Amino acid sequence: IDCAAVYLNEKEIGEALHECFTSGMVRREDLFITSKLWNTCHAPHDVTAACRQSIADLQCGYLDLYLVHWPVAWEFAGLPISEKTLLPRDSKTGRIKFAKVPLHVTWTAMEFLVDAGFCKHIGVSNYTLGDVLDLLTYARIPPAVNQIEVHPYNTRAELIEEMKALGVQVIAYAPLGSGKQGPLQDSTIGEIARKHSCTPAQVTFSWLAKQGVCYISKSVHSERIRENTNCNVQLTEEERKRIDGLNRNMLACDMREYWQYPFHPGRTI
Repeated sequence: IDCAAVYLNEKEIGEALHECFTSGMVRREDLFITSKLWNTCHAPHDVTAACRQSIADLQCGYLDLYLVHWPVAWEFAGLPISEKTLLPRDSKTGRIKFAKVPLHVTWTAMEFLVDAGFCKHIGVSNYTLGDVLDLLTYARIPPAVNQIEVHPYNTRAELIEEMKALGVQVIAYAPLGSGKQGPLQDSTIGEIARKHSCTPAQVTFSWLAKQGVCYISKSVHSERIRENTNCNVQLTEEERKRIDGLNRNMLACDMREYWQYPFHPGRTI
């Protein structure tokens, strides 16, 4: 279950998890639950408080994986994270207020969470190769994963290969791009899907899996959820290369849209 404080739904997920645990529908140890540290909580004492807040909201006892959501620190604006506190802006300029908290200080606090038993693994999200290389110079506990945007219109091929070499598992978010104009509507992927009698999503997930990339899929439709877990399409090398060639460096999650800040280069899908 891929969660984050900034998704503003951890309390609701926690209520559902509590019901599942108490009814015996599922055991806690059978689930892998991830959450993420929001940008306003990078100071050491805030890292611990934010993690404990997520665990309490999720009613899960501990986290299997806790990620630094973005490699950027903003001023603390309170817990729990809410619509009022997630974007600390200067009242005069409207610009985001940054905090003077180096990433190495935040990572040391993340390592404490593992030592204290709050989470089993720690990792990062939206880190560039330079960010990860720098992290590895001081990390006592190396990052288990780097969760980044990956899809056929933003293949991140070089970053994926370097993460493999460094022993960092890549997890793809937004693996289907955007519903507005994305890979699901691409004629090449549609052609390959028809050839294999499967959906464009299954083609995309199989392309990711072949690279050793884990992916996060979501749907509100039970049929789609079942389809998304049955992605063993045997793509040929030629088909994989055709999908590789679709790269446009296009962003489904562009922070210029959400923060009005140019954090990642690229065009929005």
